[in-house]
Amino acid sequence: MAEWLKGQVARKTRWNDTHYSLAIDAEGPDFVAGQFIRVGMDLGSERVGRPYSLVNPPHEPLLEIFFNVVPEGPLSSELAALDVGDELLLTDAANGFLTLQEVPAQARDLWMLATGTGVGPFLSMLQTDEPWQRFDRVVLGYGVRYADNLGYRELIERLQRTHAERFHFVPFVTGEAVANALPGRIPDAIVDGSLEARVGARLNAESSHVMLCGHSGMIADAVAALEARGMRRHRRREPGHISTEKYH
Repeated sequence: MAEWLKGQVARKTRWNDTHYSLAIDAEGPDFVAGQFIRVGMDLGSERVGRPYSLVNPPHEPLLEIFFNVVPEGPLSSELAALDVGDELLLTDAANGFLTLQEVPAQARDLWMLATGTGVGPFLSMLQTDEPWQRFDRVVLGYGVRYADNLGYRELIERLQRTHAERFHFVPFVTGEAVANALPGRIPDAIVDGSLEARVGARLNAESSHVMLCGHSGMIADAVAALEARGMRRHRRREPGHISTEKYH
């Protein structure tokens, strides 16, 4: 059973009124890019903890989480109120199988499709060497309602400059018209081919692996759209083409 460790907020980023990042200074845990930890606080007489994916790559010393404030949630608003130097709790072990180690070796194109703060584990992976050593093409599709919900734009732009020949960033914004962003949902862009048209590549079972993280409705609809193309969920005992993570 995981034990709780003390951590301290080393950096706080306020992206807008509802989206925040906290970089945490703590002794551990070790993790693989794409995994999540539980972060918690003692609120009254209760210890409240929730899973959060890590945005930072494993070689960086600070552990960073990206989250949005849930109006009725007991923890997220408390985390958003923390400031540099404040203490919080985190588990001493990371979990999760949404990692590059789980992607079958035959995949040549990696499609990372996320909504909201679900982009976090993909940003962690993209800051390691592995995706750039393994794949011919790496696609990051990032869906939000409003443009100011798109976090980590400077990091994404740096990845675009560093890996210009193989990295494709496709923003999706559903609540307003934004230049260079696709206007609909990620699953709809799979169905109508607009995602592939933007990237200039085909999503298929022969060469593609798709990783999905974010809203459960997006994941369910995207899986259905991909299964209609002959792709299937990946399992260790039966390698496939679609990886997801459910920890809520």
